[in-house]
Amino acid sequence: MTGAAPTGRFPPAQRVRKRPEFQRIQALGRRLNTPRFVLLVAAREDEQGARLGVTASRKIGGSVTRTRAKRLVREAFRATRELWAADVDLVVIVRRSLEGLALADVVGEWQSFASELRRRTREARRDRERRAAALAQPGETPQTRPGAR
Repeated sequence: MTGAAPTGRFPPAQRVRKRPEFQRIQALGRRLNTPRFVLLVAAREDEQGARLGVTASRKIGGSVTRTRAKRLVREAFRATRELWAADVDLVVIVRRSLEGLALADVVGEWQSFASELRRRTREARRDRERRAAALAQPGETPQTRPGAR
């Protein structure tokens, strides 16, 4: 894909920043594996815009390599705003080094999984609704309910 360019800022409201938020998304989110990433999608109650969290372990490379990978992921997130619903939290785990890749490569990889991302978003919303319904019923928790994941 050509023409992928940085699009705007990345304000704190669009970031997953705290460890408990990352843990919630990793525990409750729907997973999508791509060749270079693991995308975890979790639905929120509010619709204040999609939020992004990025994880890159040391197996990816040194700090310069990890920082560049995170920067590329953030730019790809901004360049593909149409893929992310307003009520979604996304954690991207970088699985492989992104050395030699351009923004267009990351954007292209994510866009090739767009239909699967939409499906995972629908599933995450259903999960959120099931949890809310279970919490509304006294005596039941999502963990004790039959068929809970």
